[in-house]
Amino acid sequence: MNIHKSYYETLYDRPTVALSGYCAKYGLADSLYAYIAYGGTTASAKDALAEGMLALATEKGLLQPGQPVIECSSGSFAVALAVACAHSRHPLLLCMPATVPLERQQMLAKFGAQIVLSNYVYGRQGVIERAQEAVKQTGGYFLNYFDNDLNAEFHRRVTGPNIARATGGAIDAVVAGVGTGGTITGVGEYLKAWYPDVKIIAVEPYESQAIGGGIIGQHNIPGLGAGFVPENYNPYIVDAVMAVPSHSANLKAREILETDAIPASPSAGAVLCAAHQLMAEHEDIRRVVCVFAGQTLYE
Repeated sequence: MNIHKSYYETLYDRPTVALSGYCAKYGLADSLYAYIAYGGTTASAKDALAEGMLALATEKGLLQPGQPVIECSSGSFAVALAVACAHSRHPLLLCMPATVPLERQQMLAKFGAQIVLSNYVYGRQGVIERAQEAVKQTGGYFLNYFDNDLNAEFHRRVTGPNIARATGGAIDAVVAGVGTGGTITGVGEYLKAWYPDVKIIAVEPYESQAIGGGIIGQHNIPGLGAGFVPENYNPYIVDAVMAVPSHSANLKAREILETDAIPASPSAGAVLCAAHQLMAEHEDIRRVVCVFAGQTLYE
């Protein structure tokens, strides 16, 4: 019998897929691949990450059974974490600005989260301080996934090894987007340790280039470009940073659905756009893995 102990096990064992249709369309060597990191409630890589970080925190003795979990999030990670906390029986307090739409707050509450609001004028720092207060009040564990190395550790243990096994290490470059910085750091550190010559390419929105040191503004690539350099980001294992416009990312996301039937999100489209440009500019880079961290849902 081959029965998984839980649904989360299926989210850890993600496939790597050859982008044959895309390569045929553009006359590329058939060695452009996508690591499909997403799945679960939010249709993103955050579902596995949320559960994985809780498991790692428990393994390291940082999180005790039944202990409250505190996090600063109202987006897809908040949903993923709410489901993971319900599954592992941890109360969840989500800290967010009071400007988060009421409908969003109500939806997260339905998943079992307690909503803690902060004054929007204090920005992200105000939310973090509110979370720290909640830790003192409840004795909870502040997951803090933007700054917690358990984020990168998950990718050192799961994403990096998955890519290495799928390719046998026969890769020239891995291209991944930067949101919290955990994916690029964890994957990069793992692969560089075993395959020092592999190039690690970070991708961010053209309109918000905190990593590359450019302009910082609004963009339309959810999951990328937080507007600051996260503590999880390790610049020393990144060989290049590429900026992709939101329009191009969205076009590539729709294109890969047509060529390879992959319902990629705009963040995945940005990664694909950067990978294609990388291969066009460097003749010696032919075997490339794109980390697709989310999908677009169609009904």
